[in-house]
Amino acid sequence: MASKPLRPCRHPGCAEVTREGWCEKHKPKPQERKESTDWHWMYETKLWKEELRPRQLLREPFCRECAKEGKRVRANVVDHIVPHRGDWGLFIDPSNFQSLCEYHHNAKTMRELNERRSKIAQI
Repeated sequence: MASKPLRPCRHPGCAEVTREGWCEKHKPKPQERKESTDWHWMYETKLWKEELRPRQLLREPFCRECAKEGKRVRANVVDHIVPHRGDWGLFIDPSNFQSLCEYHHNAKTMRELNERRSKIAQI
């Protein structure tokens, strides 16, 4: 089987060629803490997929944020109002759920990520 062609390293200004995208000098180091994957298994449980998520979307079928803007858009994401970060009790608490459209969920997630990064940078 043919191997991948050689290409320049993705690091700006690096002239090394590689098949992997990054040369050995600039290869990204694996993250020490994989926060997002430590608790991602929770979304694969039968409880989430077959009970909690569908029940929330039935209870609140339209995006909460769109409703504040006077729009009626069907929700397709169940969001945790307070990020659970692996806390099972917070993960399954229906009072911590809100129905959002994908647009508003992604915007909220990015806002939370940026807030977290800025707090870490201040330390």
